[in-house]
Amino acid sequence: MAGAEVFVPDSRDLEVLTTAARGCRGCDLYRDASQTVFGAGARDARMMLIGEQPGDREDRAGAPFVGPAGRVLDDALHAAGIERDSVYLTNAVKHFKFTQAERGKRRIHKTPSRTEVVACRPWLVAELDAVEPEVVVLLGATAAKSVLGNDFRVTQHRGEVLHLPSGVTTGEPELVATVHPSSLLRGPKEDRDIAFDGLVDDLRLAASLCHTPA
Repeated sequence: MAGAEVFVPDSRDLEVLTTAARGCRGCDLYRDASQTVFGAGARDARMMLIGEQPGDREDRAGAPFVGPAGRVLDDALHAAGIERDSVYLTNAVKHFKFTQAERGKRRIHKTPSRTEVVACRPWLVAELDAVEPEVVVLLGATAAKSVLGNDFRVTQHRGEVLHLPSGVTTGEPELVATVHPSSLLRGPKEDRDIAFDGLVDDLRLAASLCHTPA
């Protein structure tokens, strides 16, 4: 697996990066996905949110966080006093990885491998360099491990203010690690309110780290 390096242009222009990402063949996920789902949002966003990968809805629409998990995230952002239009949303992996249901046409989410996450990482670094956010919210384990290493555990560092390893990007954003919104949908219904409140608290912490309003 060659990785995305050879497909990433030397540019900080998000339009240039988005166009180039459509032709990425850095891993095999492009073969089955409908399209590349690059990041979207405010070019001058002070806050960047990174998820795992696009889901079925995102793969069809070509935009991040437009499915059920996106609706949960929208509600959490609203509760935290953060405007979605003011942030930049992306994923660690830009193509939808899935397995086909034995019956019917339903496509079932499959977690990207470490190799696939590493292969796609140059795109994420390019987005960080282009947007230069003050704070980055890592939504879930895959996103956190994509920038902090495979040994990182969200449960051990939730609620902490973290930092990128040196040399990853030109900026020095502060990091907040939290759960992925989809985990609220998968968890027991009786626990969802508590889990939602925890996500909102983490987003509020991230917003408090911005020198200018998120």
